[in-house]
Amino acid sequence: MAEKERSRAAVAAKPRAAKDVDAYIAGQQETARPMLEAMRAIIRSAAPTAEEVISYGIPAYKNNGMVVGFGAAKRHVGLYAMSPAVLERLEKPLAAYDTSKGTVRFPLGRPLDEDLIREIVALRLAENEAKRRT
Repeated sequence: MAEKERSRAAVAAKPRAAKDVDAYIAGQQETARPMLEAMRAIIRSAAPTAEEVISYGIPAYKNNGMVVGFGAAKRHVGLYAMSPAVLERLEKPLAAYDTSKGTVRFPLGRPLDEDLIREIVALRLAENEAKRRT
């Protein structure tokens, strides 16, 4: 196959970006969908006035700025806190999870820690409110 044809095939095979959260979840591997739905429900109940959007290709929530986002990977569902300071404050409860600067990875097949997710969302909402007031 010629190089030009290969690049066209690669573009054609590339999945399209989801237009909304329902489409994003529907487009993920079947094993991740229940966790994604649960993550969505927890975030929505913890931040009921936040606007649900797709940002950088993943579901995200805005309220006086970005609050959190989430997404699926091959072996985990990630919660993107978008704030290293929040994760630093929660160092002990996060010790059970793989984390990076602003991300918590929840392994597929394990229950989500609803209280932890709610706390992360609450802290992010408080951060955004404090920034708004300054």
